[in-house]
Amino acid sequence: MNAIETTKLTKYYGKSRGIVDVDMTVSEGEIFGFIGPNGAGKSTTIRTLLGLIYPTSGSATIFGKDVIKRGPEIRQEVGYLPSEVFYYDDMRAIDLLRYSASFYNRSTKAIEKRIRYLADLLDLDLKKKIDDLSYGNKKKVGIIQGLAHEPKLIILDEPTGGLDPLIQQQFFNLLKEENGKGATVLFSSHILGEVQKLCDRVAIIKEGTIIEVEQIKTLLENSTKRFKLETVTAPDASAFEIGGVSDLAVAGHAVSFLYRGHINDVTQMLAKLDLADLLVEEPDLEEIFMHYYQKGDGR
Repeated sequence: MNAIETTKLTKYYGKSRGIVDVDMTVSEGEIFGFIGPNGAGKSTTIRTLLGLIYPTSGSATIFGKDVIKRGPEIRQEVGYLPSEVFYYDDMRAIDLLRYSASFYNRSTKAIEKRIRYLADLLDLDLKKKIDDLSYGNKKKVGIIQGLAHEPKLIILDEPTGGLDPLIQQQFFNLLKEENGKGATVLFSSHILGEVQKLCDRVAIIKEGTIIEVEQIKTLLENSTKRFKLETVTAPDASAFEIGGVSDLAVAGHAVSFLYRGHINDVTQMLAKLDLADLLVEEPDLEEIFMHYYQKGDGR
């Protein structure tokens, strides 16, 4: 059985596009990445899966159950962290988490123990009022809220915003731990590097439509990098004309290009140049969409 399955899932807001004909399957026990630029339709898809908004057409199931007809039952098994968290400012973190936990059919003692374990792991002071917490600490409250009842399916929408790098790593380790115990994870992000570290497969959504579903291993084997370099003498653009180079810009001594292919080929090319500086970085997702995932149909 698939943890998540959608068939031509579509949502319009009046005449404005939300998502169009989204077909997606997430296997039980999988960590599945869901990536795309802001406004691509990630949050709309997630909110439709959770029954927070109704689809215009199409269908979706979680653990084989229709998300509209059996929403309350499904939500007992789902943990959700939205991209933005908003809480009752005057409540202490511990009181808010206890209140939230009371909606689930779980042992009060077990959930209390779980909350304190997660708070220690994420270095959150449970006694503080929500209004006194930083944005990052409010996000920690959201993480604990989503995981306190040990859900079978964890849905995360841009979960790392506001978390410092050390806590981000603790969070990733926690997700792997939950996955090791059998939980399925849907990880939505616009940061490709996060998804590469964590996920088994990834769906890429652009302008409301899924344009690619890839194994992460395949994505890494065909990964695109942005090269920025400065040469001692002004180079000729023809020096960069090898397979895999795109989006080439040469301005005096400064050169920038995208490269997709075997790293040895590009390093051999660079070895022939007199370099003053070199930077290799992840391109942003829009660059990947334009130069790697661009489809013949123009999407």
